[in-house]
Amino acid sequence: MGYRSRAAFKLLEIDAQDRLFGRGELVADLGAAPGGWSQVAAEKVGPGGRVVAVDLIALTELPRVTFIQGDLTEESVLRAVAEAFDGAPLDLVLSDMSPNLSGVAAVDQARTMELCDRALDFALRHLKPNGALLVKTFHGAGFPEFLGRVRARFERVLVRKPGASRSRSAETYLLARGVRRA
Repeated sequence: MGYRSRAAFKLLEIDAQDRLFGRGELVADLGAAPGGWSQVAAEKVGPGGRVVAVDLIALTELPRVTFIQGDLTEESVLRAVAEAFDGAPLDLVLSDMSPNLSGVAAVDQARTMELCDRALDFALRHLKPNGALLVKTFHGAGFPEFLGRVRARFERVLVRKPGASRSRSAETYLLARGVRRA
């Protein structure tokens, strides 16, 4: 179907169930490479919307997607993302971030949870009050605590396991809507 990754089908499935996207919306895609989620987002928001993709890895150009290469822990990258949206608050933050895997399960899980926390922090800084965060996470150490942090900051939190995910995978998606301001 022309998508850059199988992950696009996971996002399409979640969107079909939960209606993530609206025409003209502003969407940030964190951990965007190779670009499958950005492709879906750009199609769904249409020409009146805006998609900004962020990753450490270079992303080959995509129609109607602005790409920023860099690390979300760097203030310059955060500024560049905000500037790409002209400072406007976002409708949706997507995070399919994954660390470089070491093969040591405990280390990989800790790194994954750190990336989830970065996505949560980013979303809380940039989402509209009625905005949404979709973040990939994995069951394991730190997951219950992360889920608790998300539930504390959003009105509604749903756990999703799309059929396009491998059944043996611990991969899970959290969909959080309605930011509770601290």
